[in-house]
Amino acid sequence: MSPADRPAATARPAPSPDVLERMRAIVGPRGWRDDPAMMAPHLKEWRGLWTGHTPAVVMPGSTDEVAAVVGLAAEAGIAIIPQGGNTGLVGGGVPSEDGTELLVSLARMNRIRDIDPAGGSMIAEAGCILADVQTAAAEAGRLFPLSLASEGSARIGGLISTNAGGVHVLRYGSMRDLVLGLEVVLPDGRIWNGLRRLRKDNTGYALRHLFAGAEGTLGIITAAALTLAPMPRHRAAAFVALPSADAALDLFARARDHAGDLLEAFELINATPLGFALRHLPGMMHPLPSAEGPWFVLIELAGPIPLDDLLEGLLAEALEAGMVEDAALARSEAQRHGFWSLREGLSEAQKHEGASIKHDVSVPVSDVPALITRGTALVLSIVPGARLCPFGHMGDGNIHFNVSRPLDMSDQDFLARWDEIAHAVHDLVAELGGSFSAEHGVGRLKTADLRRYRSAVEVGLMERLKRVIDPAGIMSPGRVLDRS
Repeated sequence: MSPADRPAATARPAPSPDVLERMRAIVGPRGWRDDPAMMAPHLKEWRGLWTGHTPAVVMPGSTDEVAAVVGLAAEAGIAIIPQGGNTGLVGGGVPSEDGTELLVSLARMNRIRDIDPAGGSMIAEAGCILADVQTAAAEAGRLFPLSLASEGSARIGGLISTNAGGVHVLRYGSMRDLVLGLEVVLPDGRIWNGLRRLRKDNTGYALRHLFAGAEGTLGIITAAALTLAPMPRHRAAAFVALPSADAALDLFARARDHAGDLLEAFELINATPLGFALRHLPGMMHPLPSAEGPWFVLIELAGPIPLDDLLEGLLAEALEAGMVEDAALARSEAQRHGFWSLREGLSEAQKHEGASIKHDVSVPVSDVPALITRGTALVLSIVPGARLCPFGHMGDGNIHFNVSRPLDMSDQDFLARWDEIAHAVHDLVAELGGSFSAEHGVGRLKTADLRRYRSAVEVGLMERLKRVIDPAGIMSPGRVLDRS
């Protein structure tokens, strides 16, 4: 069964015309969209697995407006779906198909309220696009280190709500680790102002961590105090060919020993998705055109000192030890960006090869080769001829274990095997002590997986927290937990 065929959460009453008119009065004409053409970009999930419906897209321009909208929704018992940049991959940010859920977009709340370069912090509203936050930090001489392929459209509130990861988790941690404080509108319309910039604050429960990763089920994040890092003055990157995933693991261990905290990214790429990117994405060039692979790694070091010699020394040792077959060092910023464009285009390129079944999983770093070897055998035993496309953040154990349909199989027939393939891969991940969702979240796609792979105690605690904070169950019903 494909995700689109699965039943949605139990519907709530649709907003009445009176409630809609009162909400429109709160946000004004600029904050209201009910024209189908204008609403359409908000209603379709990025991979096309879901297309929802809503009476209106409500776009508040301030925290007070968000609070007023949520308070009115709570009074009327209307379900709310918060949305950032709509770049999520598990269906959490699009409304249900029945048209009863009200979509609240944070796109208009896009101000950077304050930057403190000396203290290494910034306060940004939830609708700020990640790339704009990065630029603002850079203009202040600082780095906001979260980096991912969708940074030109993903928004801060959604990134916090899904605890986004990206390519620099190895060094800086995930989004939750970059948040010092939050401002949140609770499900009853009250505002919690927790925008503290303290590095130490040992005063009870860390509420900001509760909302980071909750995927909009506990409230709407409206602003965040973010931590900034020193801007690296120098970077060095290399694209490396290796004979196996085991060799990549050996190279990673050597890189950590060799470079320490200067190692910023270590991305594993299989030859199959790399071939897709070279075939379908304009302007892409193979950094190692004569290399056979079948595995490649993109390594990047960053720090306050020149790093080319350090990286060259690492690769020279690895070549001598036989763990590396070939390597290309970036000799310019353009070449370094070319390496990253290839890496970041892998998911987009896979779309051109027909239907795909994607797994965002994590295992202990030392078990990444086992995941790939055993996972490949499992998938091929279910669908012979399937094209395996594993790639991802080997440095933190997060592999996107993606599978493209066989060339001789229709999209529909392949997607009908979704649950069978996903269960096999996720069972293996669980056996290896890993997680069925490393950075994409649970959303609508993986609610059954949460119950399958997490204990009754763990799920029960989540349900109790949900009932305490959102007793009416209006915030993102059916997301993360299949019962509100």
